[in-house]
Amino acid sequence: MFLEDFNLAQDLFLASSFPGAALDMRRDLLHWDAALQLAKALAPEQIPYISKEYAQQLEFTGDYANALMHYEKGITKDPEQRDHDEACAGGVARMSIRLGDIRRGVNMAVKMPSKALKKECAAILENMKQWSEAAMLYEKGGYFDKAAAVYIRSKNWTKVGELLPQVSSPKIHAQYARAKEAEGRYKEAAIAYGSAKDWDSVIRINLDHLQNPEEAVRIVRETQSVEGAKMVANFFQKLNDYASAIQFLVMSRCNDEAFQLAQTHGHMQTYAEIIGPDATPDDYQSIALYFENEKNHFLAGKFFLQCNQYGRAMKHFLLCSGNEDDPAIEMAITTVGSAKDSQITNQLISFLMGETDGVPKDAKYLFRLYMALKQYREAARTAIIIAREEQNAGNYRNAHDVLFSMYQELKKNKIKIPSEMVNNLMILHSYILVKIHVKKGDHMKGARMLIRVANNISKFPSHIVPILTSTVIECHRSGLRGSSFSYAAMLMRPEYRDQIDLKYKKKIEGIVSSVFKGSGKMSNVESNLKWLQHLGSEAEAHRKLMWHPFFIVFYYDTKQIRLLSYLNLSPSLSLRRKPDKSEEEEQQTSCPYCEFKLPETELVCPDCKNNIPYCIITGRHVVANDLTTCPNCQFPAIMSEFVSLLETDDNCPMCSEKVLSQNLEKCRDANKVLRPEEGVD
Repeated sequence: MFLEDFNLAQDLFLASSFPGAALDMRRDLLHWDAALQLAKALAPEQIPYISKEYAQQLEFTGDYANALMHYEKGITKDPEQRDHDEACAGGVARMSIRLGDIRRGVNMAVKMPSKALKKECAAILENMKQWSEAAMLYEKGGYFDKAAAVYIRSKNWTKVGELLPQVSSPKIHAQYARAKEAEGRYKEAAIAYGSAKDWDSVIRINLDHLQNPEEAVRIVRETQSVEGAKMVANFFQKLNDYASAIQFLVMSRCNDEAFQLAQTHGHMQTYAEIIGPDATPDDYQSIALYFENEKNHFLAGKFFLQCNQYGRAMKHFLLCSGNEDDPAIEMAITTVGSAKDSQITNQLISFLMGETDGVPKDAKYLFRLYMALKQYREAARTAIIIAREEQNAGNYRNAHDVLFSMYQELKKNKIKIPSEMVNNLMILHSYILVKIHVKKGDHMKGARMLIRVANNISKFPSHIVPILTSTVIECHRSGLRGSSFSYAAMLMRPEYRDQIDLKYKKKIEGIVSSVFKGSGKMSNVESNLKWLQHLGSEAEAHRKLMWHPFFIVFYYDTKQIRLLSYLNLSPSLSLRRKPDKSEEEEQQTSCPYCEFKLPETELVCPDCKNNIPYCIITGRHVVANDLTTCPNCQFPAIMSEFVSLLETDDNCPMCSEKVLSQNLEKCRDANKVLRPEEGVD
């Protein structure tokens, strides 16, 4: 065998004690005819397997007729040889098709479970241009893209349409779409183009055939198709809708065409509004020059600013009307911040100070200018002035927000916050907390905050009487009779008395008069005044009553009651105080610095002299063991009180931002709040 004398080798193998070696040799040598002859004598059971192998070789060499014969001989019909029989049956199907017996081959292929066989038979049929049978076998095998492609070749659009939901190839969808467009079935064509991701064709059909510009516009906006935008722009231009045409020309990056269209038809402002950040400085300059010629100073300045021509931008902004809320001033401030040029800065400062036109502008613009220049100390001083003006005008929330935003800005830039700003913000915040406490029905907290505000009543000149009236009412309601009387007596001053709301006036007079009890029927203020007349002049009355315990002297002056001073009253006088109405002492909590006990609303520890941070929820000083901060503004608060507030209101009283209770965290290290990091300028 090694000497390749195979016939002699076969004779010798057959004469040996192992004649089967002759059969193995012929199979290895692919001598299938000789192998079959030997198998008949030596191993008949091997004939089907040899026949299959022989058939495969014949199929490979193109001898389809003999291949078919041997595939048929290879079928054993033995259940245990299922895979072998399926391979032979597949061979029969392929050879039948190749030899022209298409029906037999297709039927066998359909019955066989093998998807690969269906694909092989379909490919043979496709090469034979048997489109219907090939497409059917592709479809049966689950090769939908191939099936649709073959159906298209046979112009079977009905079957293509049925398969489209299962087809993934954009090419096939596009072919189907073109066919439907040719047939005039534009809706189906648009859907198919969409499946093919051919958005330009979808836009074209919606504009040219379906008269559906809304859908075309929607697709352009979603896909940002440049060609689609051009088509939409042309469509709107035909309708004389130049604003829409300009918008889509810009979207298609045809800025020159859009500019010319805007200039021709007077839609430059539309063009200016929609031009995107991708525009070049030359684009912005062209727009600015157009508005300059049109004497539209604001838009000219805006677009000179966009192309970094700061001097020309400032000139146009300062030529605007200069109204208090004129956005041109804001843009001028932006220009200064961008330019960082001392000459331009001084030009704006002169304008704001009124040196240019003799009309000083609102201080808020000076504040914003300092912020744009990052001159935070000057901005802080200006913010305090602005807040004071707002406060004097009764705009307490505005004043609060100005101080708060400046506080945050200084804190962010690690600049020391002026004590006046801190104190003013605390008083304004205390005023804002009153409404929150009263709304929740916690009148004691509301009264304590009103006392703090009333002690600084000079900072609320527009609402002195209403605030003092509220203080009297809330203190009286909370059982703080002493405080209620003190502020009621303050309201009895002639400059305030006539301004008291009539529905509270009698109650407040009653609170004042209830402190005195005269002889006989003289128990009110007016009767006590008659008694005071006998003391003589003001100086004499003051001298005579100076030594009496706890008495408030009233005297006549143009028939009005005036508060003279706090004096002492002797029990021997006929005018004496009613039984004790002293209020209970305020609850005390520990100083977070030194643990000294002090009243809850006291913000300066008398022991360690530290200024204690206040809780933005209650207005009381914070405590070390129940401390948190707002997740947004980082102002401190008593955590239990913050959680309680969030049950009814989800906004922080200080920054007005939404807060979720689960985002609150108790401070493990109180020093981070009590002793903020140093190193500020």
